[in-house]
Amino acid sequence: MARPDHIPANHGAAARATGGRLDVVATPIGNLADLSARARQALADADLVAAEDTRRTGQLLRSLGVASPLLSLHEHNEARRLQHLIDELRAGKVVALVSDAGTPLLSDPGFALVRAAAAEGIAVRAIPGPSALTAALSVAGLPTDRFVFEGFLPARAAARRAALAQLAGEPRTLVFFEAPHRIGATLTDMAELLGAQRGAVVARELTKLHETIHRGTLGELAAAARMDEHMSRGEITLLVAGRGIGSTSVAAPGGDETLLARTLELLLPELPPARAAAIAAQLSGVPRSAAYELARRLRHGD
Repeated sequence: MARPDHIPANHGAAARATGGRLDVVATPIGNLADLSARARQALADADLVAAEDTRRTGQLLRSLGVASPLLSLHEHNEARRLQHLIDELRAGKVVALVSDAGTPLLSDPGFALVRAAAAEGIAVRAIPGPSALTAALSVAGLPTDRFVFEGFLPARAAARRAALAQLAGEPRTLVFFEAPHRIGATLTDMAELLGAQRGAVVARELTKLHETIHRGTLGELAAAARMDEHMSRGEITLLVAGRGIGSTSVAAPGGDETLLARTLELLLPELPPARAAAIAAQLSGVPRSAAYELARRLRHGD
């Protein structure tokens, strides 16, 4: 029996003989040496590489000496490309799906294609490898037994704060991707809504030359972002300890009415009073009935 990591020399031809296949291929997030031999073979054997950015993936393929044809597949054209790719797979072609960096579908296009291929009974194969999500978790020093990946927070400030308020009671480690130009504002909002003393990590430029891991409380990291311009450069993965982990903030026995009022001010423009009150009550420790009464008064300008 062949070893599990053995790659047949005529791998693509074998796949075409038994029908098409979609390979979901992880590519480096910064360091080219992280590309596995299996991933390189999959890209070389593919009849077609569906790439988020054909220019970027083209550079990768050229560096590997691979000449597989490229087709763009991104959030703006995935719906239009879908039927063509399914037809190619039905015809017995091997298609490799890649994103700009890391593992496809993690805040990247490809979900519609994978789902459609699976629904058609087409083989879908994972070629695992680099991922900013797992790389950041492995070095953060925060609990990894349970975590939740939230992708990118909303770009608009009010919507971002509303989303954070709903996550404030989450006990699992929170993992986000964030645009560099928003990291300062996001950390400031997190310090206010999740608690300035909650532990967090900003993992920047993972696996690259200027990789930097910033550890501290949300308050400390928000202050650092205001002082250090380098924190707002490059690719960023942001991790925050779950509620009750790495935080010294504890609600007063009767609840924090100041926090209640501030949270409602942030949430009411985005949510119905009942929903805003439920979240604010959980955050502040104030009874839900009292939170709803205040939400009602604030909504009516009382």
